Formats: sequence, C-alpha cells, structure tokens
Amino acid sequence: MKHGNRMRQRAALLLAMLAMLPGCAALLPRQVGIDRRLAALPRDGLALDRPVTIRWNDHLVPWIEAESDADLAFSLGLVHGHLRGAQIALLRMVARGRLAEIAGPLAADIDHALRILDFGRAAPAIEAAWPAETRAFVERFVAGLNHAVLRGPRPPEYGLLGLGREPFTTADILAIGRLAGTDINWLGYFSLLAERGTPGFARRWQRMLEAGAGTTVPANLEQAALGALLQGLSRSGSNAVAIAPSRSASGAAMLASDPHLGLSLPNLWMLVGMRSPSFHLVGLMVPGLPIIGLGRNPDVAWGGTNLRAASSDLFDVTALPAEALSDSEVTIRQRLWFAARRRVRVSPQGPVISDAAVVPGRPGERIALRWAGHEPADEITALLKAARARSGAEFRDSFSGFAVSPQNMLWAARDGSIGRVTAALLPSRAGFPQADPVLDATDPAATRPWRQPWDARDLPRLENPPEGVLASANENPALWAKEPPPIGYFFSDGDRVARLRALALAKPKLTPADLAAMQTDTVAPKAAALAAGLLARLEAMPGGAPEPALLAPLRGWDGDYAAESRAALVFEVILARLVPALQPEGGGRGPETGWNFLTTFLLRDLDALPPPRREAVLRAAVAEATPLASRYGTWGEVHRLRAAHWLVNLPVLGRLFVLDTFPVGGSRETPMKSGHGLVSGPHEVSFGSMARQVSDMADPDANWFTLFGGQDGWLGSAAFADQVPLWRERRGIRMPLRPETVVAEFPRVTVLRP
Repeated sequence: MKHGNRMRQRAALLLAMLAMLPGCAALLPRQVGIDRRLAALPRDGLALDRPVTIRWNDHLVPWIEAESDADLAFSLGLVHGHLRGAQIALLRMVARGRLAEIAGPLAADIDHALRILDFGRAAPAIEAAWPAETRAFVERFVAGLNHAVLRGPRPPEYGLLGLGREPFTTADILAIGRLAGTDINWLGYFSLLAERGTPGFARRWQRMLEAGAGTTVPANLEQAALGALLQGLSRSGSNAVAIAPSRSASGAAMLASDPHLGLSLPNLWMLVGMRSPSFHLVGLMVPGLPIIGLGRNPDVAWGGTNLRAASSDLFDVTALPAEALSDSEVTIRQRLWFAARRRVRVSPQGPVISDAAVVPGRPGERIALRWAGHEPADEITALLKAARARSGAEFRDSFSGFAVSPQNMLWAARDGSIGRVTAALLPSRAGFPQADPVLDATDPAATRPWRQPWDARDLPRLENPPEGVLASANENPALWAKEPPPIGYFFSDGDRVARLRALALAKPKLTPADLAAMQTDTVAPKAAALAAGLLARLEAMPGGAPEPALLAPLRGWDGDYAAESRAALVFEVILARLVPALQPEGGGRGPETGWNFLTTFLLRDLDALPPPRREAVLRAAVAEATPLASRYGTWGEVHRLRAAHWLVNLPVLGRLFVLDTFPVGGSRETPMKSGHGLVSGPHEVSFGSMARQVSDMADPDANWFTLFGGQDGWLGSAAFADQVPLWRERRGIRMPLRPETVVAEFPRVTVLRP
C-alpha cells in the first residue's frame, strides 16, 4: 500500500511538472513599470457612449470619472480585467468547480465537492428578479471585464495554469459572489460528519458549543485543500469601529474597518475611486464583482465584519424516497488526463453533500446542505443601493435583500449618526440542536424555518449608542444585542471586540491616527489572564515554579504580541507543549488550538487533573519548552509574515513565488490579527488583517486605505507588492472625494473614448 501511495505521488508530481512547462513566463516574470502597465490597457473598440477619464496615482489605483452609470460600469470592468484578470479567472475556476482543468486528477474530488455546492445555483433566479438598473450595471461591468480579458495582454499565469481567454457571464459573476459568501461553519460541519455516533462525540460536541467555536480537523487531504480554498477566499474575519462625533476630535463621525482574509498576493480586494451621475465614492472591491464592499461616499462611510452566522443547516435525507431527489451527472475535465464523471444529487433540502468523497459520513447516510446562498437573494442590488445611500437610514435599509456572507455592517454618517445592521438571510429558527448538528428532513419543525427566513429587517440593529462607540469583531451578538434570535453556533472570542472598545473609550477624543493605531494593536487581554493563571499554578507546586529564568518575562505580561516581545514567545511555546497533554482520553479533540477553546478549557482542564498529574503535566511542558525558547529571542523571530503570490501553493516550484518574509506582531485574536496554531518553531502567517480603511466624515478627502500587497495582480508589476511597506509602516493611501484633490493626487491620466 505504501509503495502504491508513493507511485501515485510521483505520478501526480510528474503531471504537475509537465503542466507547468508552458508557463515559464510566470516563473521568471519581466519587471514592468507603472507607465508600461497603463500603456497596456486595451483602449480600442470600447463600447462607451461618452469619453471616460481614469486618473491613476503612483500605486496604480484608479479614480474613474464617467458621464453615465453605464460607462462607469464598463470602465470598472475594464480596470478589473486589466489589473486582476488572472485572479478573476481563477476565482471562476473555483466557483465553477473546474480546478482539475488546472491541476489534473489531483483536483477531481475537490471539483466534485464544488459542483455539489454549486455556487451558481441561484444565478438564474437572481438574474430574473434583478431591477433594470442592476441588470444594466452588471451587464456593462461584464462587457468591460470581457474587453480587457479578450483583448488585453495575456497574464503570465495563463500558460502555467493552462488557462485560455474565456469570456465571463453575469452568472459567473454571481457564482464568484456566492463563493466569497461561503458559510464559515461548513468546515466544522464537514469534519464532524464521520464522527457522529462514535464514542465521545456527544462530549466533544458539547465542548464545541460551550467554547462557541467549531473545530476543523480535516478527514483527508482533499478536505484540507477544500477548507483552505474556502477559508482563504471567503470573508470570514474582520474588525470595524464606528465613532460618534462626541468622541471625535474633528467633531464628526469616523469609521475604521480592516477585513481579515487569506494573506496571499494579489490581495482579495482592490482599491477604486469613482464618480458618475449616481455614484460618487471610494473603497474596496472584490476583483470580478461590481460592488464596493467597504468604503465611503460624501454622506456615509461603512465597513463590516463576518457575522459568523449559521447560514446553513445539515439535513439527514436518508429516509426521503429516491424520487424526492434529482439525480444528474457532471463531467469534470482533467488536465493531461481523461474527463471524469461524477454524480450530483439534490434533495428538497439542498444538495447531497455526503456524495462528495472529501466529506465522508457514516455508511448509508445521505446528508444534504441547506444554504442561504442557494436562495435567490440579491447582494449586488443591496450593495449598489448602499453605495448611493445619502444617510445612515438609507444605508441600513439597503440590506433587506442581502443574504451571504452574513455581515455586521457598521456605518458612520455625515449627519453624525453611527449604527450597525445585521445583513443576512437566516432561517427563523427557534433554537439549535444540542445533541447533533444534523436535522431530520422528515421533521416539519426542522424544515419550517427555511420557509419564512429572517433578513436585515428582522435581525438585531443598533444605532447611536450613548457611549458613542460601536465595535465589531465577529463576536456573539449576545454581547451587544438584547435577546438576539438564534444566529449561530460559533463566534470569535470576545477578546478582540473588548480590546477595540477599550481603546476607543480610553481617550475622550479620537483622531484618524488613533483609529489607525487601533488596527495595528497587538494586545490579547485574555492571553495575559491565561499566562497569569499558568504562573499561579506553577508557583503553587511544591518547590515553586521550575525554570524561573524562562518564566520571568510572563510576570506582569499584558498580553502584547509585539514582534519584539519575549513573553509572547515563551507563552506560546509553553502552550504548544501543554495543550496536547490535556487531550481527553480516548483520542478526543480536547482543548483545541483555537483561542475559544484555550480561553474556555485550558485552566479548567488543568484544575480537573489530580494534583500529581497536574504537576507532572506542567513541569513537562515547561521543561520541553525551555530548549525551544532558548533558540529564539522574540515572538517575531518565529512568527513570520510571508509576502507571496498564490502560486506559492504549486508543488516543487512554489517557493519561486515568495517575495519576502518578515517578523510580524499579533496573534489569533489580537486586533491586528495574524492567525497561527500551536507554536513549535518558526511558522508563517497565512490569515489575518490584509486591508485597512479609516474615514473621518469631517472631510470628504479624509479617507485612507492600504492593501497588504498592491493594486496590480500582474506578476512583475511595480504595483504588485508596493503597498507592503505602507502596510508594515502603518501608513495609508489617501482616497479623496473632492475633484480638485483627485486631480492633484492622481496625476496620470487615461482617457477612454468610444
């Protein structure tokens, strides 16, 4: 069997290497300056009604001025295609389950799962219900995107990945949007299916519910790869803070937002300014989508954080008659290999996800997934309305048609109001199952909540709180809403939101610089509490705490994970030795590496041990941590941030796409999030704070944005990673709204003519 595995691995490696031969241009990209990239923008045969002016700054950020909304939409699509064409093409391949066309048979099982999930399932119904203005805007955006993709220069990655010039459709755009709205609970759901009914499952499930966090231990390599894809591409994290005029140095409301996503390049946001008869705003757009996800117009600034809501339910459809399920076959094309055929079944409660090999369940059981992203809701219309909102109330009311991904949307308005709205489509549940996450599809009480789901009009909202501060960090709504309805199982630990609130309330008046400093804060208060608890237990042992020199930095530590911190390093290496020793008997999950599990169970599980066993576990953890801690001086020596193109994930040649690695502060639940697991030595951060926004409503020009990476997705471009120094130095790019400031700060001019 081992020999067979080695043969398969070698065959896969050979296939991958052969597939890369046409892509040498991506391996050794030519360096391209800003002016050459602008000159390459395709400008012949443009389907415009009137001339459009695009002004660019030195970071290749465009500011588009159009005389009609239709021309604005076309120009936006053109810019997206020119700057991020390869990235958008890859997003479509994921959303459509076509990765095997790039990676060959290695990706066939992942494609099967993606075909079952079917991110484009609701597209026909959504398009049929679009208002005329939405339809026109999206169609013109797609026309501009296709002009760039079909007529512009061929990105270097195309040869490496075997991609051709293929036009996009409006349905592709909707599928990409729903991909970005993936339910973060899926990974936890899928990892649990095979365990249901096994000894110890009930206890593990109860611990997950108590901690308020799911665990994702992949059942196989394909599930791990699928999880990495979905987690890296979905909007699953973020911080947002809104400040009332009473707490603002300028006397106007302010807003700060920093989304958390996979930290690969190019960034999963791009920065744009625009003006047309209906639109006047600056902000961040997901490549390939015609909407501003977070930004600012003259009257409202907004940002958001993932609600962490359960926008999906699992249903056992085993007892349903066979005729209740539709059954079809899909063809999965495989690079350098024959096409594969796979089965896709859909039940009244959604696709049968257990048919996917990457989601193993119990033998003979059929499990379906009911997801709000399969409903004909309309995020594009909602966000186009939000972009044109003239008040906080208009912004709030824009989200009645919004489904995924569920968001806490925070806003700050020019009239001084601040607020938050829960933007989601969720089943109107009475509660959540406490014994098993899978519902019975034959039980009317289980299926009824999906017949009349809640949307933003029914879900919690909050406006103008007396303290003048709103903060959000993926926390449980119960922390701010009075008796919220059942929204989700698993939320971020309250550490981040508590720290953000504390920083916002620490000063009587805040400036934009204060908000920018909050975004880069590296303190985790509960880490300080955990460290103090561990020290107290160590010191209570007979003979006192071992290795006093090692433990000295932890005394009085405030939980700051600054890159230069010694205490953060010592704390984490001790955790890495302690947590595995506290796994429950029988091979259970025990206290997970996730922060919620550590803060909920670590000290409790220690105290539950017999004293001799507790002493032995603590002494062993400290003894094993000592030599590791002695090899490194600070947290930043082991906690590294990698700036790399997403092609770094390719076998053999991936390291060619690493631009740099450098020390970085932060941790799992610090405001400046830089996620990691247990620390046994140097490691690379792959998820965290990857874009920033600060806006002061006192001044239309007071808007600053930064991307981890750069604006241009073209390998070798001078604007591919030029914002990394800004990100590291905590500086932003000003994105003004006043025309005269735009002219002064965006000096390069491109005129598009019909």
